[in-house]
Amino acid sequence: MTKAKQMGRRCAWRLVCAWFACLMLIGGSVIGASASEAEFPAGSVTTRVYLEDAEILEGECFILDSITYVPLRNFSNIFADCKITWDSRTSTATVRTPDLLITVQSGAIYITANGHVYYTVGRVLNLNGHLYVPIRPLAKAFAEDLVWNADARRVELRHRGAVRAVEQASYVSDELYWLSRIISAEAKGEPLLGQIAVGNVVLNRVRSPQYPNTIYGVIFDRKHGTQFSPVAFGTIYQTPSASAVIAAKICLEGYSVSDKALFFVNPRIATNNWIQRNRPYAFSIGNHDFYN
Repeated sequence: MTKAKQMGRRCAWRLVCAWFACLMLIGGSVIGASASEAEFPAGSVTTRVYLEDAEILEGECFILDSITYVPLRNFSNIFADCKITWDSRTSTATVRTPDLLITVQSGAIYITANGHVYYTVGRVLNLNGHLYVPIRPLAKAFAEDLVWNADARRVELRHRGAVRAVEQASYVSDELYWLSRIISAEAKGEPLLGQIAVGNVVLNRVRSPQYPNTIYGVIFDRKHGTQFSPVAFGTIYQTPSASAVIAAKICLEGYSVSDKALFFVNPRIATNNWIQRNRPYAFSIGNHDFYN
């Protein structure tokens, strides 16, 4: 091999090593410790978080649109010695402890924790390579009780038990089966919040004395005629979309867009306007109007 070829191969190898090092740096920085206050989003204000009456993450937390955000890595490491990895293909961080598995995707509006799906309300933020997550779902994941102290304008956390992890999820299979299917059949293609709202309507009916007290009973209720068109069309039996399953789990976790809405309609395709004429309008999400 000539000297020129040897030098060329060495240069090529150095370039490959430098490229790989950059990838590792980028991948690690996305789940780095925390952003500086100067990097916080416009319109945000710093806030304080207390755990068992002692301040934690001083200067690292902020409120944006009434939602308190905390840095994923530093918050997680307070409760356990976590192993945190980053998948650049899906922009997802995974937090592992002996008792807990959390996944957090940049830009998402939910996280998973031991099989639970928690709605975050605000999106997961990537601030110059640092993931920031709304604190409420993270507190649930680590089995912490959370209250907002309005007088002191701070978040207060307290341990719920000896284990710093939520128990494994155990959704009732029949409830998840039918709720995800009605959400998918009625709201496929709608934003996740709209799918959650459709699920809320079903659960609100379950709790209402005017309707059957099970998800299956509400969906197939024929007291005043078929209540949901997918029952008549047969689409209720189709495999639900992945987002519908997520929405159903979020509903079963207790998140509610409205605890009063009992009806929804897509006015662009509706063939009957009884709901609009007889029920009080509540709100609209995507293509659906919701009524109490």
